[in-house]
Amino acid sequence: MSELWRRGDPIERLTERLDGGGFLAVPTESSYGLAADPRSEQSVEAIFRAKGRVDSKPLPVVAADREQLESLGVRFPGPLVELTRCWPAPLTLVAELTEPVAASRGRRRLAVRVPAEEELRRLLRRLGRPVTATSANRSGEAPLLTPEEVLDAFPESPLTVVDAGRMAGGLPSTLLGVEGDRVVLLRSGRYPWPSADAEFSAASVEISDRGSG
Repeated sequence: MSELWRRGDPIERLTERLDGGGFLAVPTESSYGLAADPRSEQSVEAIFRAKGRVDSKPLPVVAADREQLESLGVRFPGPLVELTRCWPAPLTLVAELTEPVAASRGRRRLAVRVPAEEELRRLLRRLGRPVTATSANRSGEAPLLTPEEVLDAFPESPLTVVDAGRMAGGLPSTLLGVEGDRVVLLRSGRYPWPSADAEFSAASVEISDRGSG
């Protein structure tokens, strides 16, 4: 059921996959990520089944710009507003939601970013929507760096792999959240966070996968 999509192929193949309850594998700053419509319960559940993990943790979401995130009901707590000026960047922020969506698994918060990967932002503009971006791998395994690895890992999944060649690998995005009026470091990553002594409190937010992009 999985298939490959290359630049120049009709974008409708991707939108049809998303609208039909399937998902994509898309390039992120470090590895391929699994991309579902964050509002689609069917697509989000398909990702959890494919990864072989429990579906209680939210999936991070990427968007072409802040406007796409706001269309999803994303709102930024005061201390994070200024940090959105750093986008596009490998910097993920735990934002608030006006209402839960499928990707947030019942919560009113969601890890979001406008990614540094230009090809991904271009694709998101063409799709006209934000998507999830949890790492493309089976639960507990290393993130996948090539389209061929993704196809081999998920041969029976309702998946279309966007072929962007080999990804760079390395660190995932940096993850920041808010506790009270403080920005806290939840995961070190590709974006240099200047507060080396920032309070590290992973328990303050549910993140989907430490290998996610």
